[in-house]
Amino acid sequence: MMSMKLPLWLRFFLLVGVVAFAAGAGLLAYRYYSRPVTLTVAVGSLDGEAAKAMSAIAGEFVSANAPVRLKVIDSGTALEAAAAFSAGKVDLAVVRGDVGDLSQAQAVVVVSHMVVLIIAPPGSSIDSIANLKGRTVGVVGGAVNAKIVDVLTKGYDLAGAKVVFKNLALTDVRQAIQSKQVGALLVVIPLAEKYLSLVRGFFQLDRKKTPVLIPIESAGAIAENERAFESFDVPKGTLRGSPPVPEDDLTTLRTSLYLVAQKKLGTDLVTDLTEAIMSARRNLLREQPIFAQITAPSTDQDAYLPLHPGAAAVYNSTTQSFMDEYGNWIYLTPMVLGGAATMLAAAWKFLGLGSRAAEGPLDSLYALARRIRKVDTEAELSDIEDEIDRILKVELAKSAAGDESAVDDATLNVAAHRLESLIHDRRTLIAKGPAVASAAKATQR
Repeated sequence: MMSMKLPLWLRFFLLVGVVAFAAGAGLLAYRYYSRPVTLTVAVGSLDGEAAKAMSAIAGEFVSANAPVRLKVIDSGTALEAAAAFSAGKVDLAVVRGDVGDLSQAQAVVVVSHMVVLIIAPPGSSIDSIANLKGRTVGVVGGAVNAKIVDVLTKGYDLAGAKVVFKNLALTDVRQAIQSKQVGALLVVIPLAEKYLSLVRGFFQLDRKKTPVLIPIESAGAIAENERAFESFDVPKGTLRGSPPVPEDDLTTLRTSLYLVAQKKLGTDLVTDLTEAIMSARRNLLREQPIFAQITAPSTDQDAYLPLHPGAAAVYNSTTQSFMDEYGNWIYLTPMVLGGAATMLAAAWKFLGLGSRAAEGPLDSLYALARRIRKVDTEAELSDIEDEIDRILKVELAKSAAGDESAVDDATLNVAAHRLESLIHDRRTLIAKGPAVASAAKATQR
């Protein structure tokens, strides 16, 4: 009835408005669900390199149009980055396994392995931890290495040996050595050329002057009690090749530098993050070899730092298959297309398009019945009778010719008889006068 009352142009513009609104809403929904998710990541290191490395990865994410983005927050040190993470201020953090509260942390990737090096200056007689008795050891990085100092002190009873640990800023290390304020250094670094060169720069070296690396012989026992650490052998010649320093593989401690995620982060989101990091690693490796140290964490159930389920899906190759990921779409697409077809049919009907072309003889006869009830003159009734005769004549001719689309004679007779009765009743009312016919017309409405 609405399509009969509204003009065609108004129905058309109403339909265009509805389609435009639906398309706009669909576009907004698509942009909302397909937009990249931005995660905050806290990083910190003495030389600022950790923040630079994560910024490089964040930039690669943008270049590759990854589904995840990173907002890098430089916290200054690994200790402060861990504090920001444990306080829930960030989604991710680059933290050492031996630093801070990691109760809400789940591993995503191992960024690097941090090796503990105890180094005595060239010419020093200190070649073992026992020889540190009564000496001062400079701790490069200070509070961030407090856990290592604690386990060494307990493991070797260094408090009883009157060994003093002194925190040193990076800029004060060389002067502390030259003035003999410290008898040895404790540093925790990745075994990468950039950091090994930094360590060499602490000392005045020539071919005859070589620093002394002090082994931690009890590394295995310490690692059994402190799961944040593991025993590690520094390869021969790591610090210097000729003459080699160390002269042979040297036992020490190692901890890992992790990128960790909050437990509350969704599995799919962390899966996207892990895949994006591994892809960025491959692309950045040519420019910055240190990215080669990015590896998968332990996937063991009893690993020191549990693996996030989203990262585990990548490393265990259990990410969703094509059918797992798109099965719902394959199932729903026919339903959506069917719904769209129904909506198009409704719109076509609303516009009133094609309705006349589909009108058959019975529809024409039924339409005449509505006209009969509204006529006010004898002449109009005569015109309607002529139309009825034409319709009946055409259908009877089609029936005689054997046309299967023709309406059967019985149905035509019933329709014609009904129309004759209506014409007779209307003619009687008109004969009684215009006032009676108008009143009857109003009652029929």
